Amino acid sequence: MQQDQEIGSSVWTVPNLISVLRLALVPVFAVLIVSHHDGWALAVLAFSGFTDWLDGMLARRLNQTSRLGQMLDPAADRLFIFVTLVGLAWRDVVPLWLVLVIAARDLMLTCLVPVLARHGYGPLEVSLVGKAGTFALLYAFPLLLLAQHPGALGTVAHIVGWAFTWWGVALYWLAGAQYVTTARRLFAADAAGQAASAGEAG
Repeated sequence: MQQDQEIGSSVWTVPNLISVLRLALVPVFAVLIVSHHDGWALAVLAFSGFTDWLDGMLARRLNQTSRLGQMLDPAADRLFIFVTLVGLAWRDVVPLWLVLVIAARDLMLTCLVPVLARHGYGPLEVSLVGKAGTFALLYAFPLLLLAQHPGALGTVAHIVGWAFTWWGVALYWLAGAQYVTTARRLFAADAAGQAASAGEAG
């Protein structure tokens, strides 16, 4: 039990450092995409997707899951996805509506955090569906950027990239619905417990 508490409160863990590195890559990618350095931008996107998988794997293998990591990892993912989308939209690689659709989901979950806090809950644990949606989007972005190049490679990248995009958006919103449903169940259970306590007191 003591070990679990120590792990749960750890800050300087390998997975957390990888998440911080992914956060540091956000402005790097923004500069690269604005400067039309597509090759380096693709490399940063690919590396970011790899680190997103790597930090979760290491957290499990090294038994270094922490409260900070549970918040830092999804925050890094969402920030990278949003900034990447804005950069791609600025380059007319993706339409503006795609940015709005994904941003609306993240805004919904952001508004859910203070409601959970008022009921004594922290951020909800990232679901498998949410992770799958994030992976799909992080794989889609390099392909959509690669699709700007002419030829067969660009054509294939366009088709596969948009397939990953649609799949990612669907999973992203499905995970958002799951988070809202989980929160409602927690609130309902709290209300039922309070009602039972009041009944016993009466």
